[in-house]
Amino acid sequence: MVRLSIYGVMGALLLAFTLAGCGRSTLPHLKPLPAAARALLAQKGMKESAPIFLRIFKEESELELWKAKADGRYYHFKTYPICNWSGKLGPKIKIGDKQSPEGFYRVAKYQMNPNSKFHLSFNLGFPNKFDKSRGRTGQFLMVHGNCKSLGCYAMTDALIEEIYILAREAFVGGQQSFPVHAFPFRMTAKNMKRHRRSRWVGYWRNLKQGYDEFELSRKPPKIDVCERRYLINVQFSRPGVKSKPAAYCPPHRKMKPDIFIPPAGQEVAAGPSYNTPVSGLSRFLTKIKGRPINSSVTVAGP
Repeated sequence: MVRLSIYGVMGALLLAFTLAGCGRSTLPHLKPLPAAARALLAQKGMKESAPIFLRIFKEESELELWKAKADGRYYHFKTYPICNWSGKLGPKIKIGDKQSPEGFYRVAKYQMNPNSKFHLSFNLGFPNKFDKSRGRTGQFLMVHGNCKSLGCYAMTDALIEEIYILAREAFVGGQQSFPVHAFPFRMTAKNMKRHRRSRWVGYWRNLKQGYDEFELSRKPPKIDVCERRYLINVQFSRPGVKSKPAAYCPPHRKMKPDIFIPPAGQEVAAGPSYNTPVSGLSRFLTKIKGRPINSSVTVAGP
């Protein structure tokens, strides 16, 4: 009788633990991709584990997610509204200025944070080599949830979950890191003219070179840093040479443009846009397509 009672107690405890486990929700970073997102991937002929590329546009409050296909080109998957970002148009300069960064960044697996106090997050990697060459300071500049920003790009919890899961699956698929290009606005000729009197226009011309290269090829451009500026899609004359951010640029030549020709019947547009109030301003999307440029630039500002 005693033995049966012990077995009975153990069975009851096991049942209780099982039921308790069934009642728990899956941790956000372990969730599967939402059914609607999986359906959209299938509709667009994209693999869940394919590499990703993100573009951020401050003024429009938009984050674009692009996915690679077998041809090596990136195709637009979805445009997400950014819930909040900090400061004004222009780069982050120093700790405490509450500016969201602008520039070319990369995110590796170790920069993903499933335990963020802002639901989920990933670190943009600010300051990068360019930022450091100009003495810019800051840390923990993220894309995260919770819709609150002190120098970061904040999404709703539901949207950061979807973006985080797509990044997770890209890492599972073998992508070592994904590029994130943060722009002040869509870098069209019209928008550049509208902001021509900004103190940051020289810096934005440098960013526009990277923007235009992707628009032209649908491949994230190769980014180097020298002479305290970004160098976009160049090949150095001597094999194995690496640029030094604050030093003169090594001899180089512009890589031949690999122009993207849209496949017949496939969608290549940037998709839907959003108009989201942020920091008391109305962010409006400009739908004018940018034009590629290859001019040299002088980067203004600190």
